[in-house]
Amino acid sequence: MGETMVGFGYKQAWLAVRDGDPAAVVTVLGLRDLGTVPWRDGIDLAYLTDDRLVLTPPLPGARVSHWLLATGRWLLGPRSAVDVIELSAIMQTEVQFFATYRVSEVHRWERAVDGVSVRAFGYIGETGEVTEWRGDPDDAERAIGLPPEVDTDTDILVAEDDVMRLARAWSVDPTSLDGQPAPGPLRATACP
Repeated sequence: MGETMVGFGYKQAWLAVRDGDPAAVVTVLGLRDLGTVPWRDGIDLAYLTDDRLVLTPPLPGARVSHWLLATGRWLLGPRSAVDVIELSAIMQTEVQFFATYRVSEVHRWERAVDGVSVRAFGYIGETGEVTEWRGDPDDAERAIGLPPEVDTDTDILVAEDDVMRLARAWSVDPTSLDGQPAPGPLRATACP
């Protein structure tokens, strides 16, 4: 029996790259390739270290596309500062960023296509503060409760599960991977 995937997403950050090539993502992000790792070991690495990312093989997802997911705590830190717009321009594809951290209820997402910002949203649940709002929310965002535009009189409430629902609508919900047959091993990388 083959290896099964291990889900992730809660208290984590990840990139979704449409039709992403692992070698290209490693090069563009300036990562050092450490080779392949089994799913359980790779996801543990992503959660327990601040200087590693793991990349999935391309996974089937939203809009009849395949998505490479790159995940790790490094993306949560200020040192990473991955520019989603620049990354999508260089890779000439759609790139999405998701982050969720339940301790302080920080939730973020960003989406760019071919170097053009489509949407960005940031929220701190502890204070109810919207920290970023670029572009108009799409149907998937409105379905999780976002208003059509930012309004100081409207209370916004976003939770981790909302981030996963949005990821599923835009690309891949990484929590849904758990126990599914793995299309290949993860690729471990060291961050700059």
